[in-house]
Amino acid sequence: MDEFHAKLVAAATGSTMTALTMTPFDVIKTRLQTQPPPPLFPKPGAGRCCQPANVPCVRNMSSLARPITVEASAGELVCIWDHGMLRTERVNGFMDAVRHVWRAEGIAGLWKGAGTTLIIGVPSSTCYMLTYDHLLRNVLPPLFPSQTFVPLTAGMIARASITSLASPLELVRTNLQSTPLSPDRPHTLPSVLTSIRGLVRAQGVRCLWRGLGPTLWRDVPFSGLYWASYESWKKALGRRGHTGSMVAFFSGAVSGITAALVTSPFDVLKTRRQSLLMSSTGKQMSGTFPLLAQIVRNEGVKALFAGIGPRITKIAPACGIMIACFEGVGQFLSETIDDI
Repeated sequence: MDEFHAKLVAAATGSTMTALTMTPFDVIKTRLQTQPPPPLFPKPGAGRCCQPANVPCVRNMSSLARPITVEASAGELVCIWDHGMLRTERVNGFMDAVRHVWRAEGIAGLWKGAGTTLIIGVPSSTCYMLTYDHLLRNVLPPLFPSQTFVPLTAGMIARASITSLASPLELVRTNLQSTPLSPDRPHTLPSVLTSIRGLVRAQGVRCLWRGLGPTLWRDVPFSGLYWASYESWKKALGRRGHTGSMVAFFSGAVSGITAALVTSPFDVLKTRRQSLLMSSTGKQMSGTFPLLAQIVRNEGVKALFAGIGPRITKIAPACGIMIACFEGVGQFLSETIDDI
């Protein structure tokens, strides 16, 4: 097996393992990022609303409507209007989100979107790794006098290209994993596809790339920072005599955590922009920066780091597994075939 095909198999192996093992963390992160903001008045008085003024039931409410707010159960507020009912059940942290998903949808809910993740993740991650490797080794070195910026630039170019191509499938996955409007009606693939078809009819094919802006703001800097950090860690450890798959795993995990912390706000914006498809407010939010201003105004800066715990919990092993498989399996296959 030549070097290219060995790396192809290695990248596909790493992508598959990462997608299957890390999907629950992605589901929980998405739920934490897409749940409604906390009520302004946890125990509102008669005739007062528990929700921020931008919530659709308030904005669209008739001026003659009389709200009644009751507490249905611990942690759940129910606002009853002349025009319907809004149910909000918030989760607080990683384990609480796991319990809510398990209770409402069973263990399968933690792997919601896994099929779509495999469809997206395996081809896109494989192409991404091969593109990065080709840019790193063949295309960019002659163009840069200093090799310091080669991993940074290669990572950014590779990620921008692959992310743009895979954006419509990412839109489907994010909406499958997002917080449902009602705990009794979890999102399904048919319901998401129906919403997407309606959106395409109303707004055109361009809407399939909704959220691409913040996705690029998240993924392109992440990729550049990750690869620059990874190559630096690997070289530093190599000078101390440390090599092999465990070094690749450690370097990838540490680099992934660093890049995730820096790009977390853009991850929240990307998730919110795409998940608005399944929300009644989806047609009323027109851009990334208006959404950013709304989140900060209604929920505070802290909301821009929602889901950072499960995101880092996912990214650290995911980056480690991916790069360890890519380098370890690729080297093993090349050496094995050469020996035969």
